[in-house]
Amino acid sequence: MQVIDPHIHLWDLKTHHYPWLANPGVSFVGDARDLKHDYLIGDLLREAGPIEVLKVVHVEANHDPADPVEETRWLQQVAGEADSRGMPNGIVAAADLSAANAPQVLEAHAAFANMRGIRQILNVHENRLYDYIGRHLMHEPVWREHFALLRRYDFSFDLQLYPSQMEDAVALARAHADTQFIVNHAGMFVDRNSVAGYRAWRDGMRQLAVCANVAVKLSGFAMFDHKWTVESLRPYVLETIDAFGVERAMFASNFPVDRQFGSYEDLWQAYASIVADASHAEKDALFRRNAERIYRI
Repeated sequence: MQVIDPHIHLWDLKTHHYPWLANPGVSFVGDARDLKHDYLIGDLLREAGPIEVLKVVHVEANHDPADPVEETRWLQQVAGEADSRGMPNGIVAAADLSAANAPQVLEAHAAFANMRGIRQILNVHENRLYDYIGRHLMHEPVWREHFALLRRYDFSFDLQLYPSQMEDAVALARAHADTQFIVNHAGMFVDRNSVAGYRAWRDGMRQLAVCANVAVKLSGFAMFDHKWTVESLRPYVLETIDAFGVERAMFASNFPVDRQFGSYEDLWQAYASIVADASHAEKDALFRRNAERIYRI
């Protein structure tokens, strides 16, 4: 099976600082202590086994917030190494758009050839277990002002949020119709134990899908489903594809985070099983072509 993986993370603990790995703990996404080791392109390709990884997109790995550009600098260097096969082919970097120096950070990122977009995690939840940042960045005027600068550099925005925030995200996407948005992890359906929670996710995803400039990554399911099976993933995968269509959805691994709950091969084979009845063209879009087009790699 050939894939383009549009959501992976790399880190080199010998040379870079990642606060969450310096003092790792246990959260709803698993035990970060199991991730406290270098994870490089060679590690990913070895884990891939029979899955032929053609290209990858690196999404910021919560690198030292004091110097987000250093992560991009390092990744561009990695992509130029002889044994990296040009990976990561695309870089989605970190930037705090609420910070006064955001314009300078964006400009510095733009100097690197493989830069494609920005991710700033937006997840806010009333349950502290799931809350990432404790503030509604999309409501903040300075953040919104700096968000508008993404278009200057033709940067996309990786949209990591919860269903309760999707209404705000729809308004943001409509206000910036010339910016490409990519919903991370199929909308992070966290409140899955109630009918209301399911409706919030389903309806929010369909509202986002109305915006032609919003795509979605089918990934990160294991964060909320540690004992996942093909059948437990199936309804979320199919509902998401139904909402966005095969031209705006793409499978991704979220490795090495999701390796805590299954192998790389098992994950991709599960995806393949779920869409086994799709046409060749549809599978090509979901596993390769959409990621290549949307991230311009």
